[in-house]
Amino acid sequence: MTKTIQCISPVDGRVYAERSTLTLAEAEAAVERARQAQIDWAERPLAERIKLVKAGIAALSAMKERVVEELAWQMGRPTRYGGEFGGINERTDYMTGIAAKALAPVVVEASDRFERRIEREPHGVILVVAPWNYPYMTAINTIVPALIAGNSVVLKHASQTLLVGERLAEALHAGGVPGDVFQNVVLSHDVTESLIGQRAFGFVNFTGSVGGGAAIEKAAAGTFTATGLELGGKDPGYVMDDADLDAAVDSLMDGAMYNAGQCCCGIERIYVHESLYDAFVEKAVKWVGALKLGNPFDADTTIGPMANRRFADTIRGQIDDAVAEGAKALIDPALFPADDGGAYLAPQILVDVNHEMRVMREESFGPVVGIMPVADDEEAIAMMNDCDYGLTASLWTNDADRAARIGRRINTGTVFMNRCDYLDPALCWTGCKDTGRGAALSALGYMSVTRPKSYHLKKVTK
Repeated sequence: MTKTIQCISPVDGRVYAERSTLTLAEAEAAVERARQAQIDWAERPLAERIKLVKAGIAALSAMKERVVEELAWQMGRPTRYGGEFGGINERTDYMTGIAAKALAPVVVEASDRFERRIEREPHGVILVVAPWNYPYMTAINTIVPALIAGNSVVLKHASQTLLVGERLAEALHAGGVPGDVFQNVVLSHDVTESLIGQRAFGFVNFTGSVGGGAAIEKAAAGTFTATGLELGGKDPGYVMDDADLDAAVDSLMDGAMYNAGQCCCGIERIYVHESLYDAFVEKAVKWVGALKLGNPFDADTTIGPMANRRFADTIRGQIDDAVAEGAKALIDPALFPADDGGAYLAPQILVDVNHEMRVMREESFGPVVGIMPVADDEEAIAMMNDCDYGLTASLWTNDADRAARIGRRINTGTVFMNRCDYLDPALCWTGCKDTGRGAALSALGYMSVTRPKSYHLKKVTK
């Protein structure tokens, strides 16, 4: 049954884009075309696939002006930040650069008697279900290595960013990737789940909510379809007694507030050694107070609306509950007159918080952060681990050995020292606990989009 998907712009509340979903029969036909096209695509030389994918990303970069404007309308990011092209190109360049080595066979023996090796074989058709917050970069994380490895890709993008999948298809096809090898589709949840349940895909990559990840796992149950799931986060920052205070404030507050706090690895809770706590909070309040909330098309806007009013309402509820339970809100809403009670939401810093409050335990995904003092490393480790999520942790210190020791005790996917809210394409992007499972980027990213296949070739009969 055909349904309609709408993108409601957070800028002004109007319907910015509207698309009809595919019926199950239409979706099945699209997957079958992808399956047939993948055979020829996988037979092409690796160098040719790399060339065509790079040409597609170059075509996307050439669309920058249009893409930046569309992103502002779809999910509210200020145009002054220029889209996601720095990360898109950095990740593409790295993943194309390591492809030959990452996908090379592991040769165990090459003698006159035996040839024994392990090759990496594409899964076939890969489904990418992408989120709206960084709609290009998160999709690219899987699309680029999947195509290079010889898979065909079916992309289902978030309703909030309906046009992103269309632009990716337009660009990749312009670069020479065949139309059936990369397809953008608009699917309802029930059709998506039906396809997964039919074992239509060799691998499913999903970035989104914990509930969404659970639905993917349920749909795949019993099919043995491989899945990669990047789900929620509640990433902590820990400022130690020897930290560069100004650098910590600048980076951690940017990590908490950039993109209106709608970052997978954004900072959502901060623990500061008690000797620096008062100074950190004072500087943090000043930093946030200098932000400008407003229309994302205004040149001086540094924080735009949240992608949807319901997301902003979630944050307001967490703040209200925390204050009712004894927390103190330090940012005067009068500093941000653009806060309209809808998608436009004033940023907030909370102190006198504790781990009984929702704002310190549940994912916020918005421009709010709680700050707590800690007495020492042991207390900080306990606080950072007292969470259902595990994506990244940001440690601030001048002692790399100390950071490494603490990092080994934190239940997380990535440990940063004196940095946060960043994906290094040379390192594996992964998580633990309710953040999900899987591996993107780095050489391990190619392992996710391929499967091992062993060859034992005996050249003699005796």
